[in-house]
Amino acid sequence: MTAFSTEGQSDPTVQPVPASVVEQVDAADITLSNPKRAVLSLGSNLGNRLETLQGAIDALEDTPGLRVKAVSPVYETEPWGVAPGSQPSYFNAVIVVKTTLPPSSLLERGQAIEEAFDRVREERWGPRTIDVDIVAYADVVSDDPVLTLPHPRAHERAFVLAPWHDIDPEAQLPGRGPVADLLNGVGREGIQPRPDLELRLPE
Repeated sequence: MTAFSTEGQSDPTVQPVPASVVEQVDAADITLSNPKRAVLSLGSNLGNRLETLQGAIDALEDTPGLRVKAVSPVYETEPWGVAPGSQPSYFNAVIVVKTTLPPSSLLERGQAIEEAFDRVREERWGPRTIDVDIVAYADVVSDDPVLTLPHPRAHERAFVLAPWHDIDPEAQLPGRGPVADLLNGVGREGIQPRPDLELRLPE
């Protein structure tokens, strides 16, 4: 918190934040009972893509039982599974969260955020305002058709692996091995870092 000065005097309405409060905020994830680490992939290729990604991150942070712990750089990516030039490019990012929500509830929350941003599911590889995918949830490996964990195509998608590697170079994709090795295997073709764009970690 910053105190604005007027003629050398600090604003008397601005009070320092007690150390106890600072510690409480810094340890917010400790208040979550046995939190699990999850990795989510975000993508948008309609409307204000950067604003939409940030809105999704903020909405996730506002979810009870969830804290956003890391936000990746932004990548611009050619659409997956469609003819070149047939859709706008995507902005993609990966976030790491700690959560007490079970995977099914985390999926429901992601879908609710998609609906809030008017995500339309008319075609499998269609354009979308926002896409929220659970890439991995702790070390869970599941072939449940409703939510397969880890994401069944994460290991072959540079737009997931590259931003994930940026925020966690030692990351492991359950059942597939180090993210760094997977990224080296698929390469970085079709994805472009966008250092001019930035997503904020929610305060």
